[in-house]
Amino acid sequence: MWRKIHSNRDPRNTLYSELRREFGSYFSASRDLIRGLLNAYPRLVFWLMIILLLASAGLSFTVFRHPEDKRVAQVKAVSPVSEGFSRIMESASKIKKGLQLKRMVDSLINKKVLTGQDSITLENALDTLQKIQQ
Repeated sequence: MWRKIHSNRDPRNTLYSELRREFGSYFSASRDLIRGLLNAYPRLVFWLMIILLLASAGLSFTVFRHPEDKRVAQVKAVSPVSEGFSRIMESASKIKKGLQLKRMVDSLINKKVLTGQDSITLENALDTLQKIQQ
């Protein structure tokens, strides 16, 4: 298991409070500058916002549009008899392997104490069973 890590930091010091303490003067200066510009030129800022919205909409429908690729259906010659038989054989082998893994998992679960090797074997068997079910 992991060892507990003890921290001696003050719980009132958070990331936000430390960033605000370090860079607060820059944030307040930029906030004052932006407020001054917005108060001095509100109509210009409004029209710039409208122009940027229209430009964004226009670009999203023209330049940045990604047309979907048309996928051509591939015709594949299938022999129904051999294809069906191979699927049946594949399913049968999956069922057989699944039953073997189920027996192994049941035998490991019935043990009172598991060793490290038993745990690894159990985990691998459960992973394999999950892959087979998919």
